[in-house]
Amino acid sequence: MKTLLLAVTFALAVSALAALPSVEQNAFTPDQVKWGPAPPFIPAGAQLAVLEGNPMAESGDYTIRLKMPDGYKVAPHTHPQRENVTVLSGTLKVGMGDTFDAGKMMSFGAGSFAYLDPTMHHYAGASGETVIQIHGQSPVKFNYINPADDPSMKK
Repeated sequence: MKTLLLAVTFALAVSALAALPSVEQNAFTPDQVKWGPAPPFIPAGAQLAVLEGNPMAESGDYTIRLKMPDGYKVAPHTHPQRENVTVLSGTLKVGMGDTFDAGKMMSFGAGSFAYLDPTMHHYAGASGETVIQIHGQSPVKFNYINPADDPSMKK
């Protein structure tokens, strides 16, 4: 039931963001990107922008941006589909494995690109305010290695 509620909440947020432009947009200048709160299945503090597609659909392409504050962390997780990530600003820190270990993270500055297949257990953080662009196949989902790390399950 909680998973359904979270999916509906995120779908409503995505719909609200998508409804902001009065005309369908296929190109954006930085000032036209509409930021809103990130979905509840990632830690609070980040902002999300949907550029194209519906990240919560059962299928189809999507492109989103995630703006993370300095020190932001995402616990070890996987995704059901390949995740393609481009660092637009700041520094994205990424580590591989089932346990968050800051000492094993690599730093990726603006202009960096990585793709993460569904089998790759990874965790991430931001050094300085960091903006990443993620594109791939819907749905966007985080499968936390340790279910207790899922922020949507915390009260």
